[in-house]
Amino acid sequence: MNPWVGYVSIAAVAAASTLIGFYGLRVSRTTSDFYVASRTVRPWWNASAIGGEYLSAASFLGVAGLVLLTGSQGLWFPIGYTAGYLMLLLFVAAPLRRSGAYTIPDFTQARLESTGVRRVTSVLVIVIGWFYIVPQLQGAALTVRITTGMPAWAGSVAVAVIVAAVVVAGGMRSITFVQAFQFWLKLTALAIPAVVILIVVAGGVPGIVAHAASIDPFPAEAGPAGLDVYRTVSLMVALLLGTLGLPHVLVRFYTSPDGVAARRTTVIVLALLSAFYCFPTVFGLLGRVFAPDLAAGGQADALVLMLPGRLVPGPAGVLLTALVIAGAFAAFLSTTSGLVVSLAGVISQDMLGGSVRGFRIAAVLATIVPLVVALATESSGLAGSVGLVFAFTASTLCPVLLLGIWWRGLTARGAVAGMLVGGTLSAAAIFGGGMLAAWAPGIRPLLEQPAAWTVPIAVAVIVLVSRTDRRGTPRGVDTFLARLHTPEM
Repeated sequence: MNPWVGYVSIAAVAAASTLIGFYGLRVSRTTSDFYVASRTVRPWWNASAIGGEYLSAASFLGVAGLVLLTGSQGLWFPIGYTAGYLMLLLFVAAPLRRSGAYTIPDFTQARLESTGVRRVTSVLVIVIGWFYIVPQLQGAALTVRITTGMPAWAGSVAVAVIVAAVVVAGGMRSITFVQAFQFWLKLTALAIPAVVILIVVAGGVPGIVAHAASIDPFPAEAGPAGLDVYRTVSLMVALLLGTLGLPHVLVRFYTSPDGVAARRTTVIVLALLSAFYCFPTVFGLLGRVFAPDLAAGGQADALVLMLPGRLVPGPAGVLLTALVIAGAFAAFLSTTSGLVVSLAGVISQDMLGGSVRGFRIAAVLATIVPLVVALATESSGLAGSVGLVFAFTASTLCPVLLLGIWWRGLTARGAVAGMLVGGTLSAAAIFGGGMLAAWAPGIRPLLEQPAAWTVPIAVAVIVLVSRTDRRGTPRGVDTFLARLHTPEM
């Protein structure tokens, strides 16, 4: 691969994102602008921005890599990522917007009238955000190394610096413009190469059809015959419920003008995500036929970057490769930006007084920590690592959020107990699962996909502790719930 293709593509996306972000500085003046864009973002803008920040390295690169490695089993990831927004539409979007909160800790404190719940929620939001940022920075490192030949750390550092600069400049309002642009860039960067490759393959370019005929058929374990029921169910629990607790996703609903706009935004997001995920799937299936060596070589996540150059000859292949590289870098920037904004809001409100200056300091802090972690670790598969973050989120923030919206009996003690138990169990499975599985191989599936048992345990703990703490029911709960569930006129 010509390194200049990578240099030009990455530089173009970085420059465009920075210019759009600094344009947002012109209209970001108040604290509300920095935290929630003054709650004036219309549905199509907001939906595009949500798509921009939600479609991360795991979506742009990881889904195609998983389909390459596992066949049809990899399709559960895009299904779960998209269906999670249906859960948001049905249970969370409008009530959360009506709460009037700026952040998730704001919501839990207002609902349960407890600063203790706020502190626990804040810690969890920060931990989740940091662990979600790390795969984005690792994806940037992979992309820069493969496309330019530069050291991998350069990609992580470049994304961190650009994101910190844009977020510090204009906050949520600035990032909204940037992420909306980056969504359409990502969709274009996958759709055009996928369509062109399909046309080339169907047209029978010399050598390509003969190569396809030489590939062995899919083994049975790559299709429905290889379905592991427990792992699949647990993965879907993690993806469906984990989406409901992602801090950078939830903060977007605070930017809508009202609950009706929040619901409309979610419907548009469902359509946009459904269209987007068709194309990583196409790349993965094409990769199984034309690039199986990437799976054997441990470079499955690089499939999207390398396939256009292999299958489309001449300058057209170079241009398609440049487009894909630009889309990949946009994915790292947009998701990291959304996460940094949400984390900066929490850190600033809880530690730095909630001012614009505090927000800017918090944005830098929110970027530095995951950058250090990304530089000190190696990626173990982008989609898989993000899936574990979903499992952790589904076991901690999601139960409290759902029960806080829909169950009057939730108490502060129950919420804290459930978050601590769910977080401890899922973290133990994620980080200590390797040692435990070596000692007892039979429980390996339970540890590799823990959401199917950690989520029910967390919910049970919340309900049981809340039931035994009847005096802990907040005095203003009925008024607060009425506000959440009363439609706007």
